Amino acid sequence: MPGSGPKYYPCVLCNKRTKPHERRSINKSVAKYLKKNFLITYKQEDKICNTCRHKYYVQETRQSSVVQHILSDDEEYAPPAKRRSTVLSSPPSVSLSIPSTSKSHSYCFICKKPGPKLIVVPSQARFSAFLKKEVIIPAGCRCCPGHLTEDNFTEDAISKINCTNDNVILNRSSIMDLLKKLRYTALQNEQSRIDFDTDKVLSDSDFINLTGINKDNFNDLHSYIKNTVRNTPTRSTRTSLGIFLFKLKSGISNKVLSTIFNISRSSLRRAISCVRQALVKNFVPENLGFKHISHDDVVNLHTRPLAQTLFGDGTNTQAILVLDGTYMYIQKSGNFHFQRRSYSLHKGRPLVKPMVVVTTTGYFVTVLGPYLADCKNNDAAILKHMFNTNVEDIKEWVQDDDIFVVDRGFRDSLELLDDLGIKAQMPSFLTKGQKQMTTDEANASRLVTKVRWVVESANARIKRWKYLSHVLPNKQVPYIGDYVCIVCGISNKYLPPLSPGCDNEEALAAKMLYLSKRVNTLKQRVEEENLERRKTIWKEPDNHTLDDFPLLDEEDLRNITCGVYQLKLSTSYIQEHLEGNCQILIHKEDEHLIRVKLQSRHVSSKTYILWIEYTSAEITAWYCKCRAGARVVGVCAHIASILWYLGYARHNQDISYGVQNWGAYLEDAASIPQAVDESDSEESVVEE
Repeated sequence: MPGSGPKYYPCVLCNKRTKPHERRSINKSVAKYLKKNFLITYKQEDKICNTCRHKYYVQETRQSSVVQHILSDDEEYAPPAKRRSTVLSSPPSVSLSIPSTSKSHSYCFICKKPGPKLIVVPSQARFSAFLKKEVIIPAGCRCCPGHLTEDNFTEDAISKINCTNDNVILNRSSIMDLLKKLRYTALQNEQSRIDFDTDKVLSDSDFINLTGINKDNFNDLHSYIKNTVRNTPTRSTRTSLGIFLFKLKSGISNKVLSTIFNISRSSLRRAISCVRQALVKNFVPENLGFKHISHDDVVNLHTRPLAQTLFGDGTNTQAILVLDGTYMYIQKSGNFHFQRRSYSLHKGRPLVKPMVVVTTTGYFVTVLGPYLADCKNNDAAILKHMFNTNVEDIKEWVQDDDIFVVDRGFRDSLELLDDLGIKAQMPSFLTKGQKQMTTDEANASRLVTKVRWVVESANARIKRWKYLSHVLPNKQVPYIGDYVCIVCGISNKYLPPLSPGCDNEEALAAKMLYLSKRVNTLKQRVEEENLERRKTIWKEPDNHTLDDFPLLDEEDLRNITCGVYQLKLSTSYIQEHLEGNCQILIHKEDEHLIRVKLQSRHVSSKTYILWIEYTSAEITAWYCKCRAGARVVGVCAHIASILWYLGYARHNQDISYGVQNWGAYLEDAASIPQAVDESDSEESVVEE
């Protein structure tokens, strides 16, 4: 900051920066003069400029001239030679129309008695609000002037000064300081097109749109950097923070931000860098990492009852953490070694991988990395690296019987977790040659996905900061980890939890545990009676054929699916069959059993066959030939779509299906008719 360096020597009287040839030390006589006339107590390291020191000697010369005039009556007195008068380059003071105190007698601030006025010039440090102007303070008795110190000049006392005059005397330095401050304010106001300094300019919704957090949260976040990031003539600390958050939220380039904020790109880069470093140093350690939260707080404050019921042992002392790696895409590097190590065969593009650890409510416990993306840095290898290096003292934080909910990419680390006493919950996966999971495997996988989805939503919350969802330049690779940690810390402190839980979670978990132990009776019937090979008569669904199909409301559907994800896909599934080039075909096996053919949403050449058993009052059983269609803990998306359409949507005319087909606005090269070769035409045949 200006004035904070070791070579900054301001004048103790005029506060101007002194150059070496203008700098003077303060002797005892000057110190006595400053104490008597300006109430300034000097320190040993204080300096005075040559101009102020010269004015002191001029004043002393004027006072001594009176003594010389008295001594001149003495015939033996020989007056000294006259000193050459100093000519000032500018007038010592200027009269401005600023109200000041009355010229008449008033009351003393100390003893409250009437008395004459006393002129006091406050120091710059104590009275910066007065711009070092001369203030007339009434002092009523002789004992009070000696007690007038800077401690007496409180804001309450100053507010009681009666301002009756039309002008006040300001010296040249005061005017220059006033003009500098006006220029500083004018520069800031002129160059700020989006003003974060004034609360009245941007509304609370504007702060959310620009920075991702509301106004109060912005003010709180600013408290972490205001003592580290400095103000400049073109941007304040609040503006610097606003620029940083605006860049993360919108992903706009520095060139565009420079135009928006009317700040040079070099100044913009410095602002972003300073704020990033300040937040990583002051904000992130308090809101992210294994050291910022205790094991008990995770168990008591950030664990859903549903997760404890599904995977816990009933003691409510186990920490349940969900782990997954997320992707930050980067540019293709010209360094071939780094290019190979950062290329992901899974995604088919260069990237880096931060490892995200969240609770079952979506609270970020920590973010580690980012790591490289080659085959040596898969999820299992990263988890092993975390424990082998004991990053953030994870071995001391994790306790025996804690639970890690992971995906299939962590399967090679299950042995390590078992040795550490950590229980792993992972979805089942198909073995070689297996086309469908068993009922037990499908049910167990559904229990895991019921809890694990929160880490996918947590990764999506990170990508809502558009800068992190873009392809980042390689020069930003050293700072990707900082950006992700800052975003996760902001999410922890200022954003609501992703999955706070509900009142009936324990009942839902108990229901899912009960269903997970049941077998799929309809699957057994289909296999025993060989229903798939029976002759079928496919028809489109109509009210006459399915007049006995039960009516279902939204609550019934949620009870069957044990969630809402499959129901969200139902509208898109049905839209393709009602508005596209495929149809929903139904064959009635018997009075209460139907077989349905449904188009796959991934592969156009693939269809799924499913069976639904029902009565006039409820759905009793279901089975689908898809990979997870044998489960009874909820249903797959294919069965959910048919239940939603037959039991709910076709009876409600106001239902909207899916989203608009934007492909209607694009050209399709496959729709061009093939040209007919004229040689194949019968008219081209000529008789010989």
